[in-house]
Amino acid sequence: MDDTQILQILKALADSNRLAIIRHLGKGEACVCELLEIFSVTQPTLSHHMRILSEADLVEGRREGKWIHYSIKDATLQAFQNSVQELKGSIGPKGGCVCV
Repeated sequence: MDDTQILQILKALADSNRLAIIRHLGKGEACVCELLEIFSVTQPTLSHHMRILSEADLVEGRREGKWIHYSIKDATLQAFQNSVQELKGSIGPKGGCVCV
């Protein structure tokens, strides 16, 4: 995962509503109608949040009738988690302090 993708995901998750949506979808797929009820937002507001999450490749939707059912894209979250682990390793103690 490149830095641009990491930053896009971090920006998408930096909103409390979107983070809550991701946490909810972590329990399983959810219909737009369910998300509207749970998060007490308007349909345009939810569409805005879902568009940002989709553009960050965090969620995917499948249409069923007039509703869209969203789920987390596990591969993206796994790649993001791996990138965070790599970051942790790159800033860990290296020894050989050069402080004078």
